[in-house]
Amino acid sequence: MPEKTLYEYAVVRLIPRVEREEFINVGVALYCRKYRYAKMIYFVNEQKARSLCPDIELEMIENHLSSFQRICHGERNAGKLAELDITERFRWLTAKRSTLIQCSASHPGLCEDPEVTLRALFERLVL
Repeated sequence: MPEKTLYEYAVVRLIPRVEREEFINVGVALYCRKYRYAKMIYFVNEQKARSLCPDIELEMIENHLSSFQRICHGERNAGKLAELDITERFRWLTAKRSTLIQCSASHPGLCEDPEVTLRALFERLVL
């Protein structure tokens, strides 16, 4: 049986009107130091987003989330932030901020396979 190892995750939220503090969960970012794993997956439910903000610019939101994802994955074409160490990238992405895209606090857990855990969290918290 594989050994369980520590991971951290944060829920990625879309907050169309920051002043109203209403949000929908659109993604999950997961970091596991032992496996040198950092990944983020997302899905924006258009109907839910438009219920909070009928005139929301979904193309802009998609661009922001795609950039977040590429930085998290450390893709070479994602700019200087993607070049940071894996831990620094995760900490930067999950830092508190007041923007359209925000993250929950980081939560710890134990997993055997970070990819399986990420998918399970995504299905439970976003879909």
